[in-house]
Amino acid sequence: MSNTNTIFGWVLASGIVALGLNSVSDKLFSSEVEEFGYVIEAAEEDGAADSGPDLATLLASGSAAAGEGVFAKCSACHTIAQGGAAGIGPNLYGVLGAGIGAHAPGFAYSSALAGKGGTWDYEAMDAWLTSPRAFANGTKMSFAGLSSAEDRANVILYMRENGGGPALPEPTAAEAVDVEGELDGAGEGPGQTEGAPVDPAEAVGAMGSEQPVSEDTTLVNTGD
Repeated sequence: MSNTNTIFGWVLASGIVALGLNSVSDKLFSSEVEEFGYVIEAAEEDGAADSGPDLATLLASGSAAAGEGVFAKCSACHTIAQGGAAGIGPNLYGVLGAGIGAHAPGFAYSSALAGKGGTWDYEAMDAWLTSPRAFANGTKMSFAGLSSAEDRANVILYMRENGGGPALPEPTAAEAVDVEGELDGAGEGPGQTEGAPVDPAEAVGAMGSEQPVSEDTTLVNTGD
């Protein structure tokens, strides 16, 4: 019986000690942060990513032949040959430069496209090919669009090859960048320094005369 009481006594004592240590540790190492010492503010990232070459540049460097391959995605709904029949979508021969939603007489355009107004210039066609629904909300066109700017430019060139279109826009010339620390060009430099003018004959003689060499100069073998 005494052994049992002794065991219970030790267990109770151990529990009391553990409870006390837990209370002390909670006070010393509180997990709740009452106040921040200071706040580090991260610099805001520029949301505008590099958009790449503009449409005019892509049209200037694009390929109608490559656009023909991309147009295969459109051929399920459209024809592009002159006099071609309309399918789910209108025939697209000569569409560039024509009125938006009015190119193919008799075709039942959606009211969203027919009421858009304007003409199919290169910017409008690029926006349409990017996302038809964003260009004309409510359009019957179910195609999601072409995410590649190069593909869109090539398709536009293929359309232009089939029925013509307005003159291509001129690419914007790259602006010259003034680089700090650029070397002076020929004839440039700090100019004449202060001092008495040097006689030309004296200057020529000085160029041919031997120059003094310091006795402390150590010759370095470069391995040449």
